[in-house]
Amino acid sequence: MAPFLTLALVQFQPKKGNYPENLARIGSLLAQAATLEPRPRLVCFPETALSGYFLEGGVREHALTAGQLAADLHRGYAGPPVDVCVGFYEVWRNKLYNSALYLSLGEAAPLVRHVHRKVFLPTYGMFDEARFVEPGHEIRAFDTPWGRAAVLVCEDVWHSMSGTIAALDGAQLIIVPTAPPARGAWPKQDGVPGPASVSRWERLARDMADEHGLYVALAHLVGSEGGKQFPGSAMLAGPKGDLRARGPLWEEAIVVATIDLADVTRARADMPLIADLETMAPHLRAAMDKVDAGTPHLLTFDGMDALAATMGAPGTAAAAAARESAGLRPTATLPVVQADLHSGPPPLEIDAALVEQWLVAFLRDEMQRRNFGTAVVGISGGVDSAVSAYLAVRALGAKNVVGVRLPYRTSSPEGVAHAQLIIDALGIRERTIDISAAVDGYLANEPDADASRRGNVMARVRMIALFDLSAHYHAIPIGTGNKTERLFGYFTWHADDSPPINPLGDLFKTQVWTLARHLGVPEVIVGKAPSADLVVGQTDEGDFGISYAKADELLNWLLSGYSPDDLVARGYDRSEVALVYRRLSTTHWKRRLPTVAMISSSTIGESYLRPVDY
Repeated sequence: MAPFLTLALVQFQPKKGNYPENLARIGSLLAQAATLEPRPRLVCFPETALSGYFLEGGVREHALTAGQLAADLHRGYAGPPVDVCVGFYEVWRNKLYNSALYLSLGEAAPLVRHVHRKVFLPTYGMFDEARFVEPGHEIRAFDTPWGRAAVLVCEDVWHSMSGTIAALDGAQLIIVPTAPPARGAWPKQDGVPGPASVSRWERLARDMADEHGLYVALAHLVGSEGGKQFPGSAMLAGPKGDLRARGPLWEEAIVVATIDLADVTRARADMPLIADLETMAPHLRAAMDKVDAGTPHLLTFDGMDALAATMGAPGTAAAAAARESAGLRPTATLPVVQADLHSGPPPLEIDAALVEQWLVAFLRDEMQRRNFGTAVVGISGGVDSAVSAYLAVRALGAKNVVGVRLPYRTSSPEGVAHAQLIIDALGIRERTIDISAAVDGYLANEPDADASRRGNVMARVRMIALFDLSAHYHAIPIGTGNKTERLFGYFTWHADDSPPINPLGDLFKTQVWTLARHLGVPEVIVGKAPSADLVVGQTDEGDFGISYAKADELLNWLLSGYSPDDLVARGYDRSEVALVYRRLSTTHWKRRLPTVAMISSSTIGESYLRPVDY
């Protein structure tokens, strides 16, 4: 058997919940791979490539049997022999699984060589897999025409035992179909392009390859699913933990590499860790059995009797005399290196160029998925709306962005002028609609309305205008609210936060300022005091009673699991911590859909679960 294997890792963006279209695209990509030189003998697709990952309750509607998928792939392929590994939601023995199928195509009939059912189902953060699929219970290697392989799916790789079992079973290559949403926008010094999560995945793969002396191939999804952006960056690690190939960020691609399977032998000869593990496995298995059984550990060692007749407790005269008789003398003290306390939340600092790429890709994907090519942005003259407009132009082009000024008769002239400055700088289409008559027409019936009520009416009238203009232009309104405002509840419910696409909602205000300067937003806009411009003389920080910089710092700690007492213990002002915590903890209702009385077993949003982009 030839030691060389050419494989292709396909960074793939599935059409959400559209099995026929995804199946057809996979067939066309296999046909493309067959034309490459050298021609891949193995083509790997990501996790859930036939449906998209975040399906929630839709899993049962799109799961299919491995046999059906193999038959469908066979019917759609007419090229030379090729092995394919692809992720899908599977029906097996009347249960649902997140699985990966490995089969050989190109002969008279397809040959299914392996089905791996994801063992470790994430149930933290944004993930709730165990609610919708069952866990698999086995990790095994299997034979292929080119050698021996194993398949792990996504979270399986985060547990070192998974790779150990595959290696002990003889795997030369571990294939990992994955769908990890990108996370972590802070600057890095590790030389790995992209978010922090990409670095973590690459490190996991390289460490697994290095420990076990085998190849590890990651095939990642790309594209946006309900705001969760898959980064791509498929990669291949060699048997010494070396990087062999890496795909691009944010876009579909086929990453091709030719590997020498004899490198597995060379790596294991240089570092025989797997041989050592095989020798020790029976002993470790016995230790695992004791751990599982809760067997108490009894400590034993030679010399217990001598220890019982010890020379005396440390510091006593007897101990000192014993040391003296043994010829032990005090020695010079050693220098002490004191480590700083580095625990804390992720950095607030961002890699602005990376965030720009990230959010531009997000806007393009979300607009295309909804079949829209034009965006409407309310331009207030503030930094948030400016950044949303700049990003929309980069994603869609200036001719496809409509900037809308919506002044009220008491609006700041400066804000109106700054809005025009943004429109002119970007060269976008513009509309100006004075909302005074609409607002005053309603408030004429409510002459006692205070400033807060009047401001809410203005905000909602502005959103009526943006949604109506979106219908006129066959466009989608783009949101402009930042994370700090959302966490403080500093927006009008069903107004500021109602646009269906928002590129800024996970950026703190201080991060928006950083991104604004990177994008080239005029400093006169970036540097001015933020204001909702609903009441004359109003400023955001005046309403808060704390600066954005301090609020963002405290929110970042609180969102990372630290309590108010933890922050006070670290030196933060108790009154400021209490202010921020009160704002955060009393406004959760503004960040949720309306509360519905649960009567049935299919309550929308509670039991009947479908993702926003389903």
